[in-house]
Amino acid sequence: MSVCREQVYWCLPSARIRRPGADESDHVLRKPRPRPFAVSPGHESVWDYPRPPELVPDQRRVRVEFAGVVIAETRNALRCLETASPPTFYLPPTDVDPNLIVPAAGSSWCEWKGRARYWSVRVGDRVAANSAWSYLAPEQRYAELAGYLSFYPARVDRCLVDGEIVRPQEGGFYGGWVTDDIVGPWKGAPGTEGW
Repeated sequence: MSVCREQVYWCLPSARIRRPGADESDHVLRKPRPRPFAVSPGHESVWDYPRPPELVPDQRRVRVEFAGVVIAETRNALRCLETASPPTFYLPPTDVDPNLIVPAAGSSWCEWKGRARYWSVRVGDRVAANSAWSYLAPEQRYAELAGYLSFYPARVDRCLVDGEIVRPQEGGFYGGWVTDDIVGPWKGAPGTEGW
């Protein structure tokens, strides 16, 4: 039955969907699945990314800055590619300054990668709360992610990929890194969670 509902959802221009177990006033406005934008040479469409996600080594220079300090810098990132989302960049723990990262409260669960723990960045008296996450014991398929950190571009001062300043993916939960070489549309805006 849920498969049928999903198929109908994609056909509608927009839909109000009631969450299971919710009362009549609790509806979520869902936007229909969009048509991917045209892709030109040298660009990637987020709609060509796989589901479940794929990890891809990336040797471009990746850098994270906060409070005038380089928090992390590497040429050994792992890019996580997932349908309808900008990539997330995971940096090896050896390329992150351990003196500037402190454990943060809370965790979340990814259906593919497992339990994520959160980290804050602290430089002097400035703190970027819950600005990074990692998987200490990811599911087997993503074992190489163990200990790698990914940063929310919106919660630190700057993330860069080969000198290009990253734009944050819209939405408070998502941590995608938007660069000029990717093409959307991507999820993040209200109503796009189901894409």
